[in-house]
Parts: sequence; C-alpha cells; structure tokens
Amino acid sequence: MFLKDIYNNKKYVISFEVFPPKKDYEIDTLYDTIKELKVLNPDFVSVTYGAGGGTRDKTVEISSRIKNEFGIEAMAHFTCINSKKDFIKKVLDDLEKNNINNILALRGDPPINSENQDCYGDFKYAYELVEFIKSKKDWSIAVAGYPAGHPDAVSFDDDINYLKLKVDRGADIIITQLFFDNNEFYKFTDLALKKGIDKPIIPGIFPILNFKTIKKITSLSNAKIPKNLLEKLEKYQDNSEEVEKIGIEYATKQSEELLNNDSKGLHFYTMNKSIQIKKIINNLRHIIYK
Repeated sequence: MFLKDIYNNKKYVISFEVFPPKKDYEIDTLYDTIKELKVLNPDFVSVTYGAGGGTRDKTVEISSRIKNEFGIEAMAHFTCINSKKDFIKKVLDDLEKNNINNILALRGDPPINSENQDCYGDFKYAYELVEFIKSKKDWSIAVAGYPAGHPDAVSFDDDINYLKLKVDRGADIIITQLFFDNNEFYKFTDLALKKGIDKPIIPGIFPILNFKTIKKITSLSNAKIPKNLLEKLEKYQDNSEEVEKIGIEYATKQSEELLNNDSKGLHFYTMNKSIQIKKIINNLRHIIYK
C-alpha cells in the first residue's frame, strides 16, 4: 500500500525506523526486534542506509523481509551519497520486484572525514532525487523536514523553501527529524502551511534511552534538549535505568500532546529497540486505539 493512502485513510499512523546492523551476525537480533514491534500493529517500518550510506546493500533485503515475511508495509531509505542514476534505477527495480512501493528520499550526510561534496554523485539535493525517482514510476515518496532548521540551511525560511521544492517535485509525506520541543514542530508546520505545503507532516520521535547517545546526536543536528529535561538527564547520566525511565516518560508526554494537537501520526526512531518502544506505545493506547 502507498504511504499517501495510509495517511489518507487512518486517523493516526504509527511507524518505526530501524537500521541495518554493521555486523552480519547481528541481523537476527534485528529481525527479533521487528517481530516484537509487529505486535504493536505498525502501519509501516522504514529501513535506513546507515551512517554515510555504509549499509545500503542491506536495505533492500531487510525491507523485503519486513514486507513479504513479516507482513508489514516497508519504506526503504535512499540518499544522495555516492548515488548514480544507474545505481538508483537498479535499486528501484529490486524494490519493485519485492513489492515495495514506498521510499524515503534524503540528501544524507557525507561520510565522516569527507573533505568535499563529491560524495553526492548525480544528486546534490534531495529534491533532485525525488524528481528522478518519481520519473521512473509513481512511487510514494517521503522526505525529511527539520523543525529546528537544517544545520546547513542559510536560514529557517530558506530551509522551508527547499522543503517546498521536494514537495513540488513529488513528495507525498514529510517526516521530521528528531526534536524535543513541540513548539518547534508547531512553528515549523505553520510556516510550511503558509508556504503552500499541504502534505502530511509527521513528527519524528526519538526516545532518549542513553545519555551519551543523545548528546552525540544533538551535537550533529540543530535539535535542542529543553533545559528542565537536560538537567534531569545530567543528574542521572550515570544511572542508565533512570535515564531510560526519564526518556520513556518524556517521549510519552511529547507524543500525547502531538496527537491531541491534530498530528496525523508518529514516526519513532527506535534505535533497533523494542521493549522501550512497546512501553511508550502502550502508554498511548488510550489515544491511538480508541
């Protein structure tokens, strides 16, 4: 099923992101995680390329198993990193053979220590990738949105203009990068609407489960942790169980507020975890499944 139809036909769409493990022997653990997530009845699961596109060859394989073995709609990630048109066409053919209709098209970040922009292949911007994919078939395409603005954007307004380009070239859905202040999301969606962007904008939720991990991730993006939350995390940063508890509670409250303010759904960055995600979804059952 196309993502655009899922969002048109459901009040709340719940989805998860997983990533291919770097080590082959960890793949069974990932599939165990997906089995656990399946009991939550997700509307789709997306599969990343991994950092710098390093695990791209596993994305089709995992997406195919999610769709054809686990019976969950799958969305495969594409990035501009090292992507030539012939390669993209080949992967699209592979996805089509595996009954996968949905794609998340991203610019992507250069590999660590990359000194130039040559790594972007035939596509420098995500809107170019969207346009190329759409020209091959009527794929359902999601793109990224940045509630705090893209780190490389000249201005917040300029970033929204690039988002409009992605929509104009064929994007159906916008999934945001992580954020922790819902006011950033509301400001972002209001400005997008003023720019004429009328596609569903889905908040990306990143449950904080590890202090060091979230510090690293926020250092690479514009996402800011609210002061009160940061103080709590810093207080218990050496207590992993307490950090996880704080993260689950915050993700639950953040998600509940978004759903009560007309969000079409939630996209969870699972970090290949299932137990913690199940706790959050169970906390939201009174809204999602009513």
